Amino acid sequence: MATATIPRTARPQGRASFVNWFSSADGWAQALVFLCATAILAITGLLVWELWTKSQLSRAQFGFSFLTGSDWDPVNLKFGALPFIFGTVVTSAIALVIAVPFGVGAAIFLAELAPPKLSDAMTFLIELLAAVPSVIFGLIGIFVLVPILNQVVPVLKEGGLGMLPIFSGPFYGVSLLSAGVVLSVMVAPYIISVSREVLLAVPRDLREAALALGATRWETTWDVVVPGAKRGIMGSVFLALARALGETMAVTMVVGNTPKIAASLLAPGYSIASVIANEFAEATSGMQISVLIELGLVLFALTIVLNGAARLLILATGGKVKAS
Repeated sequence: MATATIPRTARPQGRASFVNWFSSADGWAQALVFLCATAILAITGLLVWELWTKSQLSRAQFGFSFLTGSDWDPVNLKFGALPFIFGTVVTSAIALVIAVPFGVGAAIFLAELAPPKLSDAMTFLIELLAAVPSVIFGLIGIFVLVPILNQVVPVLKEGGLGMLPIFSGPFYGVSLLSAGVVLSVMVAPYIISVSREVLLAVPRDLREAALALGATRWETTWDVVVPGAKRGIMGSVFLALARALGETMAVTMVVGNTPKIAASLLAPGYSIASVIANEFAEATSGMQISVLIELGLVLFALTIVLNGAARLLILATGGKVKAS
């Protein structure tokens, strides 16, 4: 029996194919989103280029010793970035140590244990907290947090913490510890909001399967849901870290603004963002302006390095989970 063959429609080739694709709705949409993506890369590249060129005077004068030096004397044009790098990293680390357990615990409660109406109401309030200006957190730190720490820290030191080097020395209120605590309050909403959404995205089938096998509600949450959302939770932590590294006003108001490296968390310190905000408008020489711009470049590089390390850690952790 003879079969009928349907002739194929010739597909446009070369230039005609590209013109047809570009003139279609899909072509315009793809071109638009591609332009948006390349614009972000272009802005980032332009930012790095401006920081690099404007800091040329400082880089030529100090070289790599700028990162390892600890002197900061604008009068005699002696500059070192190490105290500011130290202050930025330490305050951010304190913030994460406090905020991660609190934030992840709150996210687990809101996603798995709280009634839906209570969870939605508390989530709304937490998201509002993330929108509070940083200067408000700074004022709260000065008038609320510092007086509380002035009462609590001496008691803790007498209770045995004073024997540790990180809690040694006098405490005057403004310190690396105070800045870290304020930062922890600021970054916790990011951890809670993102982690809650990630936990809710875990398939319900996994929960039902664990409960059907006899697991309790908490065992299901801790052994099934949290591991399934681990990579997203880690992503929220490093999002909070990026937020903490770049914070300016709140840290400036409670950190003490002293360019020194101290072993104790009770000592005052300084951060990169704070010194730029404090001194850029009052810089009296081209060298000082160039140094402050190079500090901005250092902060940008520090953020990229830490977030890159976070991505590698997430990928490595995900690979181990799959292998198991």
